[in-house]
Amino acid sequence: MKTSRSIWGKIVAVLRAAVVGWVIALVLQVVWSALLVANLRLTPAVPWAAPTILVIVWCAWNFLGGKWGPRKSAEARRQYLRARPVSGGVLGWSLVAGALSIASLCGLWIVMTQLVRIPSMTLPQMENAPLWEVAVMLGAASLIGPFMEQAGIWGYSQVMLERAFRVPVAVLIVSVTFAFGPHPPPGAPLWPKLVFYCLASASFGSLAAITQSILPSLASHIGGDLVFFSLVWIHDGERPLIAESGADTTFWIHVAQAVVFALLAVLAFVQLAKMAARQPNAAP
Repeated sequence: MKTSRSIWGKIVAVLRAAVVGWVIALVLQVVWSALLVANLRLTPAVPWAAPTILVIVWCAWNFLGGKWGPRKSAEARRQYLRARPVSGGVLGWSLVAGALSIASLCGLWIVMTQLVRIPSMTLPQMENAPLWEVAVMLGAASLIGPFMEQAGIWGYSQVMLERAFRVPVAVLIVSVTFAFGPHPPPGAPLWPKLVFYCLASASFGSLAAITQSILPSLASHIGGDLVFFSLVWIHDGERPLIAESGADTTFWIHVAQAVVFALLAVLAFVQLAKMAARQPNAAP
């Protein structure tokens, strides 16, 4: 009976963390989509949706971090957000580990686009918009998702799970649940997105767990979104399938990119863990 209660308690903890995390991660992204559509339909020459949503995100971030809102829950919200500053050395190795992870994921994604057809991603109704307006909207999109997903998934959700499970198990659970979320690019088959987003989440979750802060993974997340939105996903449909044209040199270069940068990222994470453990406020 005690074992059954314990298992049920773990299941409830996972469900609760997933619901809280995804609500935080998605609500303002839905608001952003609505504002973007309204902006493009009503006043396409004035990109007012971007500054509007960024102000809303800033307000939400301050509330989730305990700076605003009821004092009774302020400390709990601050701990759940886990947006603590880190030392320069920890931040430096975090950025290295994050950049290497993104480089590996770029190679992996390009390899998968040559295994299965994935259409190129385009921004809705922006094909004929001026370049500066596209840049503004793209910049806003590359901030909104990372800020709210880091707060909800690797902040609130992962902290909840770390209190119920060992840290590696918590990171694994978050990675699996995150992989099944609604992610770009639209029209992509399910299995490449599951693989890609599970590994991306493992990288972000490891950064958050090792540094005890989502700020280092937030920086990597923003950089990764900019790279994929502007350089990778827009060319997906142009890459030849190896089933049709065979595996050329470019394909094997990207295979090597995925493997080599993954190994380098592991080494960087090891160095980061050693440095983080030497910090005075390192978590046990």
